[in-house]
Amino acid sequence: MIPIDKNESTVFLKESVEYLEERGFENIKADVEGYESPKSYIRKGRGQETTITPDIVAERNGEEYIYEVSLKSEKPRLLKSKWKFLQLLSNMKNKKFKIITTRGHYKFTNTMLSDLDMQKNLIKIN
Repeated sequence: MIPIDKNESTVFLKESVEYLEERGFENIKADVEGYESPKSYIRKGRGQETTITPDIVAERNGEEYIYEVSLKSEKPRLLKSKWKFLQLLSNMKNKKFKIITTRGHYKFTNTMLSDLDMQKNLIKIN
């Protein structure tokens, strides 16, 4: 999610972290209170800098995963560029990139993934 959407979706972000903990993920870093924040990256372009922070970073069985929470956004273009960047980063650093969503946001998420030509199996939390 992008910073302007974060205030409304903190509850779902916490639910996502709990979901991952239940499935054996460790060293969870999340952009939410009570957890260490994931490493941020600065993307420079067109005379401006954008700070990109993954929603959740976790490890399991020695593999590192980057998770993005997908909820309807007021600025889908900004969200698309964030997902493109995180996909590229995960490929470069041999990490796995996953999308977590919930009921009411499936169509939005699938449309975004289709626009980006990303083939992802969504993690659906009710």
